[in-house]
Amino acid sequence: MTVADEPVPDRTGEPVRSLEVERTYEVDATTALPDWHDIPGVVEVMPEEIRELDARYLDTEELHLARAGYALRRRTGGHDAGWHIKGPLVDGARVESAWPLGLDPDEDVPDSVRAEIERVTDAALHPLARVENSRVPTALRGEDGGLIAEFVDDHVRGTDLRGDTVREWREWEVELGPAAPADPGEREELFAAIERAITAVGGRPAGPSSKLGRTLGR
Repeated sequence: MTVADEPVPDRTGEPVRSLEVERTYEVDATTALPDWHDIPGVVEVMPEEIRELDARYLDTEELHLARAGYALRRRTGGHDAGWHIKGPLVDGARVESAWPLGLDPDEDVPDSVRAEIERVTDAALHPLARVENSRVPTALRGEDGGLIAEFVDDHVRGTDLRGDTVREWREWEVELGPAAPADPGEREELFAAIERAITAVGGRPAGPSSKLGRTLGR
């Protein structure tokens, strides 16, 4: 996910790049939402409008992108609709590159996006998966209104387009915002406090698999 305080891509062909520092949690369908009032630095908890997200993922027949830790998607809905490339997880963070959508919902992968993935593969791309997500976000803000973190309650329907297998689940994600501590130790303290609030209501740290990975049964 990309938090609301980030810029949106322009139409010059150059991507907007962002560093995602996030953690994911498994929850049951009936798990109650956490209480955020004891999180250090958080003075305002702001529920936001539901986002209906629809992402189509592409990869080569041999899954070159997935095997290298990349994901390519075209996503509609939300403030950051567009073409996205997510890079491999390195030291707990991923680089995401984003380009704007064209007007045609059936558009091919833009040349600027293809150029970005040529470092991984130049093979033909095919539809791989569809991930539909009803996302309920909450902004955790500090004294000056800065976004410390965004928490999202995701209700996910993933379709493996290789065989039309459908999987549904609920998960939570927490992504640090621009007002999060820059010091690694302070960030860990923040995540620890957030995790205590989540585990107190029955949330559990998720495994390494992404939404795409779960959709594909990995």
